[in-house]
Amino acid sequence: VSNCSFPNEFLLLPFADTRELQLLHFGLFLGIYLAALLGNGLTITTIACSHHLHSPMYFFLLNLTLLDLGNITTTVPKAVDNSLWDTRVISYKGCATQVIMFVAFLAAEFYLLTFMAYDLYVAICKPLHYGAIMASRTCQHGSTAWGSGFLLAVLHTANTFSLPFCQGNALDQFFCEIPQILKLSCSDAYLREAGFLVVSVCFVSGCFVFILFSYVRIFRAKAFSTCLPHLAVLKPPSMSSSSLNLLLAVLYSVVPPAVNPLIHNLRKQDLKDAVWKVMTGCF
Repeated sequence: VSNCSFPNEFLLLPFADTRELQLLHFGLFLGIYLAALLGNGLTITTIACSHHLHSPMYFFLLNLTLLDLGNITTTVPKAVDNSLWDTRVISYKGCATQVIMFVAFLAAEFYLLTFMAYDLYVAICKPLHYGAIMASRTCQHGSTAWGSGFLLAVLHTANTFSLPFCQGNALDQFFCEIPQILKLSCSDAYLREAGFLVVSVCFVSGCFVFILFSYVRIFRAKAFSTCLPHLAVLKPPSMSSSSLNLLLAVLYSVVPPAVNPLIHNLRKQDLKDAVWKVMTGCF
């Protein structure tokens, strides 16, 4: 216990060692982030301003877009800043903020995807009862997703950062990720947060099973193709290798927020038309 401490800062994993590659990473991630801001911002503006899109499906899509925007904003700007200024440092408070926001947005997104699967199932398999079933539950489901996500994030963050660290302060990830932080903690203290992670994984697995069950029922109704945009944003688990860990982190934290607006705009004709009207009205 005497060798354990609470560091003032953490060191994030750099994408490259040479200055040229660091600047390349800066430009690439900055471009992805700006594209995500533009795409998600346009989707949010379109849904908010188009009264004919004020339905449960687009209410969920609006919230999913907000979560995607928050997700990428939590991780990418700090990585871009570090690459630009050739540094790896993130403060203790900054790391805790990244953890609580990232976990909150990610957990809320899983909850919301579950509700979206149920909404799609009711719309396709029980269309005559759709209004009666979803009208009174839409806002409730949205509030539950956001509230549950932030509650889970507060519990995980408080528990993780109450642990003393014995293995230095260098993280094997380009943002503050709980599994990587736990690798720095004392072995006996590690088990406490591991229990929280097991419970969270079980709950997320339950959401995933519910989503699959809903889509199986929809598949039986001959409409499975409309489910693919939702499944496209489900995240793979982390792997032990540093390079694969880094690649998978980019795939689940950076790519979905950037490509989801394009996927949904291509799949939904009414949203595509509304986006075009907003764009032509702006210009």
